[in-house]
Amino acid sequence: MSDPQAQAALDTFPRLLMQHARTRPDRPAMREKEFGIWQTYTWADVAREVRAIACGLAELGFRRGDRLAIIGDNRPRLYWSVAACQCLGGIPVLLYQDAVAEEMVYVLQDAEIRFAVVEDQEQVDKMLEIKGDAPVLEHVIYDDARGMRHYADTFLLGLDELIAMGENHDRNQPDFLDGEIDKGEANDISVMLYTSGTTGKPKGVCQTHRAFIESARGGQQFDKLTDREDILSYLPMAWVGDHLFSYAQAMVAGFTINCPESGETVMTDLREIGPTYYFAPPRIFENLLTTVLIRMEDAGWIKRKLFAYFMDVARRCGADMLDGKPVSTGDRFKYALGSLLIYGPLKNVLGFSRIRVAYTAGAAIGPDLFRFYRSIGINLKQLYGQTETCAYVCLQPDGQIKLDSVGKPAPGVEVKLADNGEILVKGPMLLKAYYKRPDATAESLNEDGYFLTGDAGFFDEDGHLKIIDRAKDVGKLTSGAMFAPNYIENKLKFFSHIKEAVAFGNGHDYVTAFINIDLEAVGNWAERRGLAYSGYTDLAAQEPVYALIRECVEEINAQLAADPMMSESQVRRFLILHKELDADDGELTRTRKVRRKFISEKYGELIEALFSDKTHQYIETEVKYEDGRQGKISADLRIVDVKTFASQAARPAA
Repeated sequence: MSDPQAQAALDTFPRLLMQHARTRPDRPAMREKEFGIWQTYTWADVAREVRAIACGLAELGFRRGDRLAIIGDNRPRLYWSVAACQCLGGIPVLLYQDAVAEEMVYVLQDAEIRFAVVEDQEQVDKMLEIKGDAPVLEHVIYDDARGMRHYADTFLLGLDELIAMGENHDRNQPDFLDGEIDKGEANDISVMLYTSGTTGKPKGVCQTHRAFIESARGGQQFDKLTDREDILSYLPMAWVGDHLFSYAQAMVAGFTINCPESGETVMTDLREIGPTYYFAPPRIFENLLTTVLIRMEDAGWIKRKLFAYFMDVARRCGADMLDGKPVSTGDRFKYALGSLLIYGPLKNVLGFSRIRVAYTAGAAIGPDLFRFYRSIGINLKQLYGQTETCAYVCLQPDGQIKLDSVGKPAPGVEVKLADNGEILVKGPMLLKAYYKRPDATAESLNEDGYFLTGDAGFFDEDGHLKIIDRAKDVGKLTSGAMFAPNYIENKLKFFSHIKEAVAFGNGHDYVTAFINIDLEAVGNWAERRGLAYSGYTDLAAQEPVYALIRECVEEINAQLAADPMMSESQVRRFLILHKELDADDGELTRTRKVRRKFISEKYGELIEALFSDKTHQYIETEVKYEDGRQGKISADLRIVDVKTFASQAARPAA
């Protein structure tokens, strides 16, 4: 819709939804795979269901300004509950579905939740477990009734029953919902998303309809999105990225959201749908590449040779061809042959055959990983943003992709740097407030209305923004050289054998690191070499595995030596942790960001050992199992010295 006046009138999500139901009633709005079959819902279907859910909530006593918790995997009826809540002037509060019950208590209490819509029995059980700690909670409505037959609690209600109540309410008061939608304003809070809590308790970020709609429209125009796009919605609904790409942009552009059958079937569903527009955090792209490399290691020698040869061709000219830059006739011919034999089948296996544009965000992506996808013809781009900015600050224009930048300020966004290098942003996408935290809201905005991102960066000569690290995490070695741990960690995580890394060095003479191996990748590597192991802890302790990881670290050191800014940040010593870093153990956030301070406190003795002359350190760690039981894992960890290289400035090797 190009008419500015008509666009201005569509300033809330309920108005956008009803407009799609009028203008494209029979176009597919959502698909869901159930029992192996794709079920399709048109925009008219969605509007009807949202109307019924909204009226059902009103019948239960839901009122303007109330908060509605929504918990579960990506399901059409959960997305519809978001829209239904917004129709009534309520505020959807999205929670991570894999959070344990005690984590949810904080949000339920903080947001003063009276109503919750949850996916299934698992989430209902969590609500029952914490009901005593959330006294304001009055109604829990569940989508999937499997296993719920004998649940007799009066505050539980099936979504089917709620919809039936709503349909009856709508028949009796046909003008009610339209009247509620008319009361909505662009500056009303449309959603509350909680921050990941890397440094403390999560904060409820209140975003308005205008903020998300302006961000979605800016992205739609920037990448020329149409109502014919297909996307796969599989990332947590509580993550700002999903809310922008799956919900807000679909509501603005009118394209189709596809919900996978389950987390285990995402890859199969991805191939079946063949999305045209795809969004994933770097770890998903890392995992996909790891899967590819494992399969290639298991392939015959002819396939391995062909793959290696044509990947060299792709690295040489693939990204240039994608950007429309000149490439020799010989390389074009080789690349065309590579497309036929390698790149085409590879994209098909990944489910990327129809992708026109793919985005990654949430953390920095390693340049090598970025180059791999672009070299095989996938238009992968980075974007930059936070929960407080609707994940909308910088975008990469087609033909101007730089592997180490996040692009230029997005349409309507101002970006500038503070004197200390902190990135400051301003625009219509900024948060309205942190819920019940006027102090935190005031601290996050300066006197000129710029949001303080907490990230450090700089603009290059072409006006592209480059992110160094979180400003609070950037430190200095005793030599005065800059230490940016995230930069080093992302380089290490490019290797398929390394799943997670945590670097240390601030205030020290040199840099050290914890490494988490990737159990699948290293396990596959070990099996092909006849190495027996009983599990992660056993495999991580083996000498050949340490040798494998040492090679990876030394390769990164060689790269860092060529970077004048980071040459002194080469990793001198490392250890392989005896357990995987886990969100359930508090070591990662639910979006898999490292909780650096928590890890430093929990593993202080290991860090101390890394900066000593010790070659071993015993550790005993408490862990939480999936069934809620507590346990302990102990190990005598080896600490390994690594080769470092003379820097570009010809300083002597460490």
